[in-house]
Amino acid sequence: MNDSEKFIEKVAGAPAYVLDQTIDTSKKISGVFITKKHIGEARNYWKSLGPGLTTGAADDDPSGITTYSQAGAQYGFNLLWLSAFTFPFMAIVQEMCARIGLVTGRGLAANIRQYFPKWVLYLTTFLLFFANSLNIGADLGAMAKATQLLFPHVSFTSLILGFTIFTLALQIFTSYEKYARYLKWLALVLVSYVLSALTVNLNWQQVLQKAVIPTITFSKDQIFLITAVLGTTISPYLFFWQTSQEVEEQILGGKTTLKLRQEETTPQEVKSMRTDVWSGMFLSNLVMFFIIAACAATLNAAGITNITSAEQAAQALKPLAGDKAFLLFALGIIGTGMLAVPILAGSASYAISESFGWKLGLYRKLKEANAFYGVIIISTGIGLTINLLGFDPIKALIYSAVVNGLIAPVVLVLIVLMSGKANIMGRWANGKATTIYGWFITAIMAAAGIATIFDLFT
Repeated sequence: MNDSEKFIEKVAGAPAYVLDQTIDTSKKISGVFITKKHIGEARNYWKSLGPGLTTGAADDDPSGITTYSQAGAQYGFNLLWLSAFTFPFMAIVQEMCARIGLVTGRGLAANIRQYFPKWVLYLTTFLLFFANSLNIGADLGAMAKATQLLFPHVSFTSLILGFTIFTLALQIFTSYEKYARYLKWLALVLVSYVLSALTVNLNWQQVLQKAVIPTITFSKDQIFLITAVLGTTISPYLFFWQTSQEVEEQILGGKTTLKLRQEETTPQEVKSMRTDVWSGMFLSNLVMFFIIAACAATLNAAGITNITSAEQAAQALKPLAGDKAFLLFALGIIGTGMLAVPILAGSASYAISESFGWKLGLYRKLKEANAFYGVIIISTGIGLTINLLGFDPIKALIYSAVVNGLIAPVVLVLIVLMSGKANIMGRWANGKATTIYGWFITAIMAAAGIATIFDLFT
């Protein structure tokens, strides 16, 4: 039985051989007719998902979960509209990044190196490395503390070391094909947040109303939280990871990279990429929606309005929503951390390695790309050190947010320019609508970055 059949088995709750029927002999399972055609469509859809799915899932890392939990706890359902508002922006940006990788056969930093001044490249990549290392530290700490909620007698130091070693071993000693498959299945851990929210008694009329009608008070605290949501949703590390993973997928498929593929890129490839990207971003924002809703219905309703960490949100849910919601929320923190930490370290390594022209790629062995894997080890090691030396991981996240606020608009300008140039993208250059959306998103992120920095230092 292959992976897709096992997945369908779990969803449908019936053996694959029962589901593998023709349309004429379909079975009714749980009130729904499941046919061979349905199975084929589900299998093909699952196979089409890849870098877009894992990139979207990685966006809901423990630092993102903290931000969304605080949005629900502090403002109830009032900021639910952000999940719908940010979805198309996030998807359009990631689609541009994926298209650049697909057509050029190079990662984002490699393209910036070729078409823009070197100082822009070096400044953005080193700031990315710094921000990602801080974020890794915060995520590792959250994973360890969430595990302690389930196993309180295990020491924090043991857990932090264990998670660090495991994530590094996974990237360094696992083949890219297996590694990509692991990330793809791990993305399904996000379903735990949907399930945890469904265990809570939600007022769906109020939820849906707040999801489509923006509520803004223009208070300093709310503006700061909105900019935090934008910053954690549309993050620079996702731009670099998405582009490089499209290149890795091409290499896995035996295609030539490091050259323009304007004519070789087929409409089917672009269609499949867009399905992948928009699906991944939809899952990411769906999870944001349910985290805000769950915390609004429980924490805010109980008067708990200040959440400073993801594990605190999980712990606060236990007496309000029961063991099931608490367990799902805690497991989600661990799972999303396991997904996000390698992507944070990997995206920084892709950027720096491409900047200096080093051999790179998760498809290469350690001895073939020492510098590439060295950056991954150093970035993860900095995150580990932050925790072992007792630095406040929340402060690490704040500094990370400031750095992201500085570099996100700059990188977005470069992305929109490159993806719109016919000499780079050929027939796959941005259309007018995509370009307009791209500049609009850039303006919003610039405003969010300025607001974040202003609020933190005033």
